[in-house]
Amino acid sequence: MFETLKNAFKVKEIRHKIYWTLLFLLIYRIGCFIPVPGVGTELLNSNITGSASYLNIMSMMTGGALANGTLFAMGIGPYINASIIMQLLAVAIPPLERLSKQGEEGRKKISAYTRYLAVILAIVQSIGILVGYGTLATAEGGDIPKLSAIIAGGVRNVNGFTNFLSYVIIILFYTAGTCATIWIGERITDYGVSNGISLLIFAGIIATVGLFITQQFSLIFSDSFNRTNLLYLIIYLILVVVVFGAIVFVDLAERKINVQYAKQVKGRKMYGGQSTVIPIKVNANGVMPLIFAFSILTFPELIMTLFNWTNALSWWSTWLGSTSRYPFYAILLSLLVVFFAFFYSQIQFNPEDISKTIQQNGGFIPGIRPGKPTADYLKKISNRLTLFGAIFLALLALIPTVVFNFIPTVTNGGAFSATGMLICVSVALEFNTALESQIMMKNYKGFLK
Repeated sequence: MFETLKNAFKVKEIRHKIYWTLLFLLIYRIGCFIPVPGVGTELLNSNITGSASYLNIMSMMTGGALANGTLFAMGIGPYINASIIMQLLAVAIPPLERLSKQGEEGRKKISAYTRYLAVILAIVQSIGILVGYGTLATAEGGDIPKLSAIIAGGVRNVNGFTNFLSYVIIILFYTAGTCATIWIGERITDYGVSNGISLLIFAGIIATVGLFITQQFSLIFSDSFNRTNLLYLIIYLILVVVVFGAIVFVDLAERKINVQYAKQVKGRKMYGGQSTVIPIKVNANGVMPLIFAFSILTFPELIMTLFNWTNALSWWSTWLGSTSRYPFYAILLSLLVVFFAFFYSQIQFNPEDISKTIQQNGGFIPGIRPGKPTADYLKKISNRLTLFGAIFLALLALIPTVVFNFIPTVTNGGAFSATGMLICVSVALEFNTALESQIMMKNYKGFLK
């Protein structure tokens, strides 16, 4: 990867794209430190976000912007949720499915619908964040009453119209921050390198590494040199390196299926007669099954917090919370990861269409008859690879919960959580592939000249 970066900086056009990418990422990180009027930062810390799983995950993906209650507190989260919803609706609703197959115009319309849905989700999510915080501190140090009280009892039963306006202003700022984040991500995609949305998530997660290192060194050198804490940190980092290596190995692993094309004589020319492969990745779903599983498990917690169901929230945290001492959360998370891995694989990979394409071009898989037998063979291979990838994702989701929790003084959030590590590796590999493709394209243009 370092060699790729070195070669990329030698090409003027690619070098400018890298500079644009870094500039937009810098603007995004600056926005993560701009405070929102009416919200203080003293009470909006890890103690509050850590008490709710959905707030903890969102804070990790924004690099701590949510914990600080800043302008980009929600980050790109609403847009990701909107994209997932649109993908699912495109499968379930025939008009959207037809629209997705209409080429560039159809993709533009779906992108516009995704943005509109992201704004709606940003408004709803900002309300959920305020409710999740409970009693917040204002910039002057006073308390803002719970938004659930406004929803349940009306504005007049709280502190009048002023409190309602304060919530409206905060929600507008958070929603505007999400819109600005979406704009920055799209500009990176247009003028920079690789996918802008992925890079924003990557930047947010990587930003937590500095905070993690600072905390660990403060524990080691707090009063005097603490060898025990240093040993815990070394063991933790060794485990992290092993997990990163496993993620890279599985992420790059793929099954290549040989396809042979028969020779065809058209006029005086002969076509075909060549052999190629269909690569099927072991973990083709990426981080999506993990995001789906975490979203499903944290959604009830969000609803309970929104309507101030204290007893139900306490029961959920005790038995099914991410910090619960019972194994039900780990078991349910593993089952959901496996389920969504197969579900998302069915959406992304269609053996029937691939089989038809191979047959129409005069190709066949050696030893397999064209048509339905080919589709069944591809489906069987895909299911086996999906099962292996799902088991890997489930184990990856459980490692920080089970293994890392045995190491005291070390937290497993941020870049070293299951979702964080998988996203970091996937985005880094995607960025490297994009750079290699652009370098190769420039070399081809130079050769043709």
